[in-house]
Amino acid sequence: MGRTSSTSWRFDRLADRLAVMAARRARPAGGFVSQPEPRSIGLYTRGKQLLSGNILLAGHLAEAPGASLWDISAPERFVAEAQGFRWLDDLAALGTKEAQGRAQDWTWGWISRFGGGKGPGWTPDLTGRRIIRWVHHASILMQARDKAQSAAFYAALSRQASYLAKRWRSAAEGLPRFEALTGLVYAGISLIGMEGLVAPASAALAAACEADIDAEGGIPTRNPEELLEVLTLLTWSARAMSEANLTVPPALSAAITRIAPALRALRHSDGELARFHGGDKGAEGRLDQALAAAGVRAGATPAIAMGYARLHGGRTSVIVDASAPPGGRAARTAHASTGAFELCSGRRALVVNCGSGAAFGADWWRASRATASHSALGMEGVSSSRLGVAGEALEYRAQVTASRLTVGTEGTDVYLAHDGWLTSHGLTASRSLTLAHDGRRLSGVDALTAMTGDARRRFEDVMTQTAMAGARFAIRFHLHPEVDATLDMGGAAVSMALRSGEIWILRYTGQAELRLEPSAYLEGGRVNPRPCTQIVLRGEARSFETRIGWTLAKAKDTPLAIRDLEGVDA
Repeated sequence: MGRTSSTSWRFDRLADRLAVMAARRARPAGGFVSQPEPRSIGLYTRGKQLLSGNILLAGHLAEAPGASLWDISAPERFVAEAQGFRWLDDLAALGTKEAQGRAQDWTWGWISRFGGGKGPGWTPDLTGRRIIRWVHHASILMQARDKAQSAAFYAALSRQASYLAKRWRSAAEGLPRFEALTGLVYAGISLIGMEGLVAPASAALAAACEADIDAEGGIPTRNPEELLEVLTLLTWSARAMSEANLTVPPALSAAITRIAPALRALRHSDGELARFHGGDKGAEGRLDQALAAAGVRAGATPAIAMGYARLHGGRTSVIVDASAPPGGRAARTAHASTGAFELCSGRRALVVNCGSGAAFGADWWRASRATASHSALGMEGVSSSRLGVAGEALEYRAQVTASRLTVGTEGTDVYLAHDGWLTSHGLTASRSLTLAHDGRRLSGVDALTAMTGDARRRFEDVMTQTAMAGARFAIRFHLHPEVDATLDMGGAAVSMALRSGEIWILRYTGQAELRLEPSAYLEGGRVNPRPCTQIVLRGEARSFETRIGWTLAKAKDTPLAIRDLEGVDA
């Protein structure tokens, strides 16, 4: 019988403490034998905010001018982000003497308070993340430090590396394990006396690549931003090995080669990632940097990647979630987004998903995973995939029952059907999307169909329970906050103005009511959700088949090409 989750947690914490105790006896490194170039990119504006005392981590803003980062009382996610030291990237991007002083003060403050092995930062993933930043920015951290401070720095690094060597296996599969192993690789390559860590860490990293990255370059969570983070870590590890004249494991190189095309398929025409299954658009500059570092020559972009279908025409990209939500561990972060899509025109996002609400509290996190938070058809009050009794993992996951991608004379068409409401309503949901070759028109048909005798009997039961009112549904199109939408043609259409000057029009056919309603755009790095608008087509399924057709098309007088030079809001 396996351990319960609480017992397992206690066992892991005990094992962590024992590993830390052993790590305290580690011989301190004598210095750096080689130091990789700083590759983690920070933001100048965030560096200025940190210096002014406005510390925004994991969606929580702490206003603490002059205070030590470690004296701030904050939520658990804020504390974890602080312990990972990604904020060092932002202070390094600012690059002033004051920023360097703040980086040093907070780093040696951590060493003094937590360097002996105490505190919440002693987990494999956070330790790996922290080592990477310390090595990347060592030139900034070590400048003008005295002998005692330098000795404390190397002792803390050595202790963390020794801890990781014993505990990396306890990191969760996927991104946490890649963070832990990349940190271990960095420590072995960079620190005098730690050379023995390199070979086992490299072998473990290669094994993780073979286990967690599939043949098409995808990962189990189906989170595009997480895939970007994995590629970033792998390219950092490979480059560090190459610069140290070490052989890069073939499995690591092969994983990089598989991931790069998949990420290109998940990239919109505005250069940012599609936002699905807990992922955001990616840190500024990270995607370009990772693809360039991968060194994989750009070929034809795959039409299917990690369960997403990509349609592209002219200046327009459409990315569709064409698969079931992930299961296993990944079900705890998965969204009920099967059939949802996002659309970008040039440098401007038009139709989006709400995004992940994890940084905005438990209520937002739960709501953001529902079908209603995605640009998809959803039954009223019932998501296509649903949480279990514990309220965390998607226990019932919609399965795709039919799918195809074809290229025709009018454009590229994707069709998919899923059984998300077969048990609850007797209905199979299907969506057909066709993007014109010039990218000026996206045509869609959403249908709800009772396809078998059993399904029809279940649907009839629903009709009886609702006194023949039918099964209410809504087709939602969440719009980016920068889109200005207005009802047009007496409420029969919606006009959408982009900041580029483009005008898009939504029209529909079938029995439905068209409305504009408030929505929220959940964006990482902000204190609060951004208000935006959603287009909602509401209707009732009263027969064995209900179909709603719609089109999103550029206004006829919109030019084929627009010189879009206006910057996006920071």
